Amino acid sequence: MNFQQMMMQAQKLKRELEKAEKELKAKEFTVSKGGAVTITMLGSKQLVSIDIDKDALDPDNKEMIEDLIKMGINELVQTIDEEEERINSALTGQKGGLPF
Repeated sequence: MNFQQMMMQAQKLKRELEKAEKELKAKEFTVSKGGAVTITMLGSKQLVSIDIDKDALDPDNKEMIEDLIKMGINELVQTIDEEEERINSALTGQKGGLPF
């Protein structure tokens, strides 16, 4: 394979990676915690919504709801990071995407 072919292949791979990253950023990820909290986040890690079940809205449940929200957001961020890594590995064959 000559240098020009390698460059064309690298450019194609870069376009595919950019397309996959764009699709990931627009994708919605949702998690439900304890049936009391449902959180939706975009792949760009922008929070879309937090839904708290009205039956859980009791002053005695304040700390529990806060913990469920924290756990849900952390889980979503981890899921998105794993999906991004999966996409990068699938397209480039290496962790972290292209080296340029």
